[in-house]
Amino acid sequence: MPPRGKKPRTYDPVRIRTAVTAQFAHVCGAVAELGPEQLARPSGLGDWSVAELAGHIAWIADSLAGGLARPPAAVAELPAVEWPFATASLAGKISEAARETLTGAPLPELFERAADRMERALAANPDDRVLDLWIGDMTLADFLVTRTVELVVHTDDLNRAAGLDIPIDQQALAACTRLLADALALKAPGGAVEVRVPPFAVVQCIEGPRHTRGTPPNVVETDPLTWIRLATGRTRWAVALDEAHVRAGGERADLSALLPLMS
Repeated sequence: MPPRGKKPRTYDPVRIRTAVTAQFAHVCGAVAELGPEQLARPSGLGDWSVAELAGHIAWIADSLAGGLARPPAAVAELPAVEWPFATASLAGKISEAARETLTGAPLPELFERAADRMERALAANPDDRVLDLWIGDMTLADFLVTRTVELVVHTDDLNRAAGLDIPIDQQALAACTRLLADALALKAPGGAVEVRVPPFAVVQCIEGPRHTRGTPPNVVETDPLTWIRLATGRTRWAVALDEAHVRAGGERADLSALLPLMS
């Protein structure tokens, strides 16, 4: 969350729309080139194969279009920053929906169909449209910010599982990093620890003495992908420290009890 007295973080809706469609297009192009051996590999996410992970990514775009096809809800209930904490209860339902996606057509066709459907749905709906969602009613603008998290996280999963190098759109990476950093500050409000994820985010969290000037006594710093992996349970805090992907200084600079934020 932003410092006390500041407004909640806002996102440029035009840039977020562009980031979501660009990242989905990156994955779409890569999936079309996957061979049977790569598709059969374990994804590292439970019992999903790479093919099932790819099916889930296609579902992300298709379900967005599906949500926009339903009648709108009256009032948004869930802001983007609270979304990470609402996902766990739907894991099984989402997994089942992703598996069903795979039965419709070959993966390249599924991705092309989902991309087209998403593009047309976005063009027809304003940012303040309220979607009636499993997870809670959200504005389209806020829901698209959460789609950057889904797409960036699963692009990284796909890269590691299938030995790919799918590019990650910088605006999508920035939004994903910032949303998860703000979620940490919401989960553990306070000003005792400063968490830095350059070049995208700086937040303060955890109750305790606040610093007002100069270098704070408790600082955690890491890169965006490491932060995203920590926040989503792909990397453990102790491992990231041991591998020097996280620098933590100060007696309160230990986030292990707060992570992951979502999994």
